[in-house]
Amino acid sequence: MSEYRVLTEEQVEQFLTEGFVKIEGCFKKEDIQTWLDFAFERLGYDAADASTWAEERIHMPHMNQVDVATFAPRAWGAICDLMGGEDRIKTPVTWRDGFIVNFKLGVGEPWEPPSPRVKGWHKDGDWFRHFLDSPEQGLLTVILWDDVLPQSGGTFVATDSVGPVARYLVDFPEGLTPQEGAFGKLIDQCSHFVEATGKAGDVYLLHPFILHSASRNPSGRARFITNPAVSFEEPMNFNRKDPAAYSLVERAVLRALGVEDLNFQITRERERITPERVARQQRMLEEQKSRLGMAQG
Repeated sequence: MSEYRVLTEEQVEQFLTEGFVKIEGCFKKEDIQTWLDFAFERLGYDAADASTWAEERIHMPHMNQVDVATFAPRAWGAICDLMGGEDRIKTPVTWRDGFIVNFKLGVGEPWEPPSPRVKGWHKDGDWFRHFLDSPEQGLLTVILWDDVLPQSGGTFVATDSVGPVARYLVDFPEGLTPQEGAFGKLIDQCSHFVEATGKAGDVYLLHPFILHSASRNPSGRARFITNPAVSFEEPMNFNRKDPAAYSLVERAVLRALGVEDLNFQITRERERITPERVARQQRMLEEQKSRLGMAQG
């Protein structure tokens, strides 16, 4: 009998070697169609008329949320599998309608496949100082709220980026701000890529060290995703007495570093950062509420 609630042994190995797994059919599109319709209403766009889509790409603030364990138990089970159990996860874990909508990024230009030449590669986490063991982002998730077809704005993922990021961070026990880290430069060490496509309700669970990028969307279809982090309650531990106690996230780091354990100690206090996007999204939220005639606050 498997020790995992959702993941197969093949998916476990895929996560350890490629840094991600795709969990299909975690919810039904009809269960969130009202969120998609409301998004167009909030923006003042007509879903059936692409000429009204003023923005190429937009990261919306949220107005609604669901509890993942209740709404998408299969995704929640896989998250628990990867992070070493529910007791290690900072709860509650919610999904929100703060959609990242790729309406027409790069429209009029030829679609470009993923490669180091693509601009915009980055490691998520603009709200904290990054250490090898940072708990703030135990997993990066990419939730497909609508179908994402090939060459239609699907997120590009560098599946061999856990190693370069781990080897980089292990040399900085003092940590790095997102600006200091400039993690996107590590993409030159990567050569394996995927395009995150799928059906509405599919969820990609990615290692926090995965580099990824937006892609061009000349398809005429709006691509809806969110990419919330799932946090650990405590920093990752790479020096556990019982090797079986390592989470798969931790095991992937150790494998990437080529060691069985590591006594990693930070030399500077952990730090939270307030990114500029917070103020930008608050202004956007106020604008949307005004457009809808909703009360502010």
